[in-house]
Amino acid sequence: MTIAKLIAEPFLPPSVPLPLDRPFTYQTARSEAGLSQRDLTELVRAGHLRRPIKGVYVVASLPDSLELRCECLKLVTPADAVVCDRHAGWLHGAEMVLAPNEHLSVAPLSMFLPPGRRLRNDLTTSGERMLRPGDVVEIRGLRVTTPIRTAWDLGRNRWPERSLAGMDQMLRLGVFSKDELVAGVSRFRGMRWVRVLRALVVYVDGRAESPPESVLRLRWIEVHLPAPIPQMEVWDGDELLARLDLANEELCFAAEYDGDEWHSTPEQRTHDRERRRAVEERARILVQPFTKENLFGHRQDAEKLLLAGAAEAQRRFGRRSR
Repeated sequence: MTIAKLIAEPFLPPSVPLPLDRPFTYQTARSEAGLSQRDLTELVRAGHLRRPIKGVYVVASLPDSLELRCECLKLVTPADAVVCDRHAGWLHGAEMVLAPNEHLSVAPLSMFLPPGRRLRNDLTTSGERMLRPGDVVEIRGLRVTTPIRTAWDLGRNRWPERSLAGMDQMLRLGVFSKDELVAGVSRFRGMRWVRVLRALVVYVDGRAESPPESVLRLRWIEVHLPAPIPQMEVWDGDELLARLDLANEELCFAAEYDGDEWHSTPEQRTHDRERRRAVEERARILVQPFTKENLFGHRQDAEKLLLAGAAEAQRRFGRRSR
């Protein structure tokens, strides 16, 4: 069957000579089914395959699980390597530490090896790292940095947005406390990007439900508005009107991130408008929506919109005393 006919099928037929019950690599797909890298990419785009990590594929209908994630990593991880950073977070259950659309264009896998060894290929970013015995845990035969060590490593990132978003998602797992996270920062003194970790760890909040929400909160912090509350519930008597991504009741102002997945259809946009109108009219809180264009890229204008929105909320409703 040609690749065009495979893409046209509602799902991959059992006759396709690919492992349908387990992960497989590009090399397997090429040798057993004669599929090229481009063919696999097209099957991913068509929704027949997923690419959880670079160089590894699974049939889209195969349910996600810890076991499946481990099997994916085992295909590309040497026995003495330690999986770390984003892919360690993914293995621990914080899948949003991966980049948006990473199933289509997957970044190299982060892993580190014992001193003296270094992987050099396009599947991994490899190197050496000072790991204490308590920094590593074994998960189904894989050596992986612990959740808190992963959070510290993700926090030591050149880009503040990635630093805060990664730590938020790790804290969200609920397996360590913010106090524990803050207390361990001193051990990384002098290491690369520790200043970013030190500056942002105090703002980490596990209530952030996605990396863009973390970035939006960072933009809010950077313009020195009164501290926002993530996922703030707004009630009118016994009726829950909304859970707002970020809000400050004193300012009568809220900010929400509208991602494409949940806020793009006409029905979703209508629901958003009605919900926000109810919040404004019944709770007297102005809600400012943001999209990816407002948050990312050279033309991002989140700071400007936040300041203008807070000023407009105060003009309409004034500031509430605590």
